[in-house]
Amino acid sequence: MAGEREQRLNVSEGRIGRLLVAFMAAGFVALLAAGIAAAWVTGQLAQHSQAVAHTYQVELAIADIRRLIEQGETTRRGYLLAPQTPGFLTAYREAAAGLPRAAQKLRRLTDDNPRQIGNLRLLEARIGALGALRERSILLIADGRVAQAITEFRAELSAARLREIRATFNAMSREERRLLAERDAEQQRSLALFYTVLIVAGVLLLVVALASLLVVLRFTGDVAQSREQLRQLNESLEAIVVDRTADLTRANDEIQRFAYIVSHDLRSPLVNVMGFTAELEASSATLRALVDQAEAEAPAILTEDAKLAAREDLPEAIGFIRTSTQKMDRLINAILALSRQGRRVLAPEPLDLEQMVSSIRDSMAHRLDETDGTITVDGTLPHLISDRVAIEQVLSNLIENAVKYRDPKRPVAIRVSGAQAGDRVWLSVTDNGRGIDPRDHERVFDLFRRSGVQDQPGEGIGLAHVRALTYRLGGTITLRSALGEGATFRLSLPSTLNLQEKP
Repeated sequence: MAGEREQRLNVSEGRIGRLLVAFMAAGFVALLAAGIAAAWVTGQLAQHSQAVAHTYQVELAIADIRRLIEQGETTRRGYLLAPQTPGFLTAYREAAAGLPRAAQKLRRLTDDNPRQIGNLRLLEARIGALGALRERSILLIADGRVAQAITEFRAELSAARLREIRATFNAMSREERRLLAERDAEQQRSLALFYTVLIVAGVLLLVVALASLLVVLRFTGDVAQSREQLRQLNESLEAIVVDRTADLTRANDEIQRFAYIVSHDLRSPLVNVMGFTAELEASSATLRALVDQAEAEAPAILTEDAKLAAREDLPEAIGFIRTSTQKMDRLINAILALSRQGRRVLAPEPLDLEQMVSSIRDSMAHRLDETDGTITVDGTLPHLISDRVAIEQVLSNLIENAVKYRDPKRPVAIRVSGAQAGDRVWLSVTDNGRGIDPRDHERVFDLFRRSGVQDQPGEGIGLAHVRALTYRLGGTITLRSALGEGATFRLSLPSTLNLQEKP
C-alpha cells in the first residue's frame, strides 16, 4: 500500500512537473511575443517619426521657397517705385540668389513622392517665367527706362502669376498634410497594436501565474496528505517489521536447533555404521586369510566365486561404505559448523582489513609459492566495524577458492579492493582463475552445490557459508564472472554493524 501511495505520488509529481513546464513555456512565449511586438512597434514608431520629421522638413522647404518668391516680388515692386533706393535691389538680388538653392532642397526632399514631383515641375516652370519678367524689369530700371518697366509690369499680370504659384504651394502643403495625417494614423494603429499585444501578454502571464499557483497549491496539499498517509503507513510497517523480524528470528533459531538435532541424530547411526564397517573390514581380513589357507591346503573345496567374493567383492564393498560414511561425516560436520555459526554471538569491533588480508596471505604463503601467486590490495581499504571472525572467514574462503580454482595456464593473481559508499562499504575479491559459468552464479551459493569440473576436493560448503555469514552481518554478496576470465565477488556491508539480536 505504501508502494502504491509512493507510486501515485511519483506520477503526480511527474504530471505537475509537466504542467509547470507547460505554463513556464506559455509564459516565455508570451514574454517573447511581447518583446517581438515591442521591437516591431519601436521600429514602426521610429519610421513614423522619421516620416513626420520629413514632412515638417518639406513644409519648411516650401515655406522657405515661398518666402523667397514673395520677398523677390516685394523688393522688385519697391525698386520700381523707388529706383533711387539701392536697398530694394540688394534685397531682390539676395532673394533671387537663394531661390535655386531652396528649389534644389525641395526637389531632394520630395523625390520619393510622384505628386510632389509633378507639383514641383509646375512650380519651377512658373517661377522661371516669373523670374524672367523680374529680370527684365530690373534691367529696364537700370537703363533708366523706369516708365517702360512700370508699363510692362502692369501688363504682365504678376498678381495672377503669384496666385498660381501660391496655389501650387498650397497644393504641395496639402499633400504633405495628407501624408502627415496618414502617418499619424499608422502611428496610432501601431501604438494600439502594441498596447493590445501588451494587454494580451499580460493577461496570459496572469493566467499562467494563477494556474501555476493553483497547481502548486494543489500539489502541496496532495504532498502533505500523502506524507501524512505515508507516515502512518510507515509507523504501521515498522510494527509489522518488528513482528516479522521476531518471527523470523524465532524461525531461524528453530531451524538452527533442528539442524543441530538432525546432525546429532544422523551422527549416531553413522557412528554405528562406521564401527560395523571397521568390524567388517577386520572380518574380511580374517576371511581372506582363511581363503588363502584353504586354497593352499585344500583347493578343491574353494570355488572361483568364493575366492572373488573374499578377495575383491567384499573389500570393494567395504571401501565404498567407508568412503560414503566419511563423506557423510564431512557433510554432518559442515552442517554442525553452519549451525554453530548461526548461534555464535557477533562481536563488532574496528577492523584493519589490510592487516587481515596480509595475515591471510601469510597463512597461504606455501600455496602461493607453489603457484607463483600474488595477493595485492588495490588502494586503501575502508574503515569497517564488524565481527572479526566472520569477516576473516568470508575473506579466507573467497581467497582460498581463488587459489584452489586457479587457471593452470597462468600464475594466480588475486586483488582485494574496497571503498566507502555512504553508510556502507564494499569489498571486492577479484581473481584470474578459471571463472564460473554465468548459469551457475546463483547455484554456487547453495549448500552442497558446485560448478565446473570437480577436480578439487570440497563439499560445496564454502560459498554457502560465505553468503550466510554475509547476510548475518547485514550485507549482500554478488558474483561477476565468465568462463576463462576469472571471477569477482563483491560484498556490500554496513560500515558499522548494528546488532539487533541479544546474546
